[in-house]
Amino acid sequence: MLRVAKVENGMVQGLPAADPRITSFKGIPFAAPPVGKNRWRAPQPAENWEGVLKAYEFAPISLQVRQEIDDNNIYTREWAVEPDIAMDEDCLYLNVWTPANSVDEKLPVYVWYFGGGLQVGHTAEMEFDGERIARRGIVVVTINYRLNVFGFLAHPEITAEAPDAPANFGHLDQQAATRWVKRNIEAFGGDPDNITIGGQSAGGWSVLSQLASPQNEGLFQRAIVQSGVFTSLYPNKGMPNFWTELSEAERAGVTFFEYLGVSSLEEARRLDGTYLRDKAMEYQGFWGTVEDGGFNVGNPFDCFLQNKRWMVPVMFGHTSSEFFSVPNVETQGELEKMAADMFGNEAEEFLKLCGGQSVDIEEAKKRASVSGIEYAIRLAAQANADSGANTPLYYYNFDADIPGWDNPGTFHSVDLWFFFETLAKCWRPFVGKHYDLARQMCNYWANFIASGNPNGIDSTGEELPHWNPLMPETPYGMLFADRAEYLEEEPSEMMKFLVKQYFKKEHC
Repeated sequence: MLRVAKVENGMVQGLPAADPRITSFKGIPFAAPPVGKNRWRAPQPAENWEGVLKAYEFAPISLQVRQEIDDNNIYTREWAVEPDIAMDEDCLYLNVWTPANSVDEKLPVYVWYFGGGLQVGHTAEMEFDGERIARRGIVVVTINYRLNVFGFLAHPEITAEAPDAPANFGHLDQQAATRWVKRNIEAFGGDPDNITIGGQSAGGWSVLSQLASPQNEGLFQRAIVQSGVFTSLYPNKGMPNFWTELSEAERAGVTFFEYLGVSSLEEARRLDGTYLRDKAMEYQGFWGTVEDGGFNVGNPFDCFLQNKRWMVPVMFGHTSSEFFSVPNVETQGELEKMAADMFGNEAEEFLKLCGGQSVDIEEAKKRASVSGIEYAIRLAAQANADSGANTPLYYYNFDADIPGWDNPGTFHSVDLWFFFETLAKCWRPFVGKHYDLARQMCNYWANFIASGNPNGIDSTGEELPHWNPLMPETPYGMLFADRAEYLEEEPSEMMKFLVKQYFKKEHC
């Protein structure tokens, strides 16, 4: 087993995972501490160390609001089980799980970006244990990155100081960690030319952002975007807005500095990190992806639709009950006006799909409701075909029966337990069918990571249900419910109408 590895800054020693055939290395620095003059600066090279670094424990997590266990909050109940977890501004570390016995095995590599709205989250969350995926012959890397005000603040002084990297420090951390993987993963038996990046929620959005960054040529060979592709649909009912232009982000930064009572970037960098974190939480600002003209050159989803992206296979998906878009109207008259504004001469067709005059407004809104993520994925598939790019895109819908006293449904992020195959760490009373589904999902993910094609043999020795790429002529996807099933079912008539209208409007 590879228990010791030589990376660019020194030697690291790992420990046997629960399965001793897997070695885990935790808390390896991939960049210099982003403190002092490095606060709000692109990640800088890590320094060398003497001796052997004992990579036995997760490093402190990024500074963020401290979660408190609350039975009324499904997310803290599900994952924030260590409320006193160490956090620090010095947070640029990554973790590796490898099944390799030697450095020359050239195993496929999976680099994982966690979610949390770009405001919270970390690699030490127990569902992100990479051991089960590593058992499939994959080297798994989970990377930490700066969040909230530390990762995504913009300000005119920062731009003047570093016009080539004035914002998006959290995304640049992800990029730097992935570049570190490309330079060093052979030491763990991985193949630097066979890297898949993946993430969920804001981690999926981060993957989309990396896909659309012109700086990432050759950095990865495929991507997995889980519940992380967003676009607007009905007025006032769009998806989360993770993206803004630099000028707007700079204005927000100026306002925040005024709130802090500081008059310069130098003064803001002298503030204690915990104090800054607390003031940012008090301020209740939101910091996200910025169009900076370097790392980011536009809304990542728009870039994807315009083929301004790296042409690699992508797996997209969502859970069955997250992020539905519903018209923000209260009367039939308001619905008709919205339809006329959005669809012009085809407003009548939309209203018929809503049930026409024969249904009440609540029923009409229900019929108009669609998954905003599914909508975005189907737009991506249509654009992929229309442009002639035809890179393989795979689509799934997670609709498993989730047990528990809270009857949660397929809430946002619950699928994390499944494709990492870490159900045994969860408090929920999962039973055999859930473990079977998790095994299948983990196998599909491992196959896609290895080759860009999710199909292959299940751990049982049986062929997995075949999963075809998503294309306009085959608009189907994999349904993960009681088991994996490739569902040859057309999207709803409402979904077809909305996708068609999007491209009509774009081509006008």
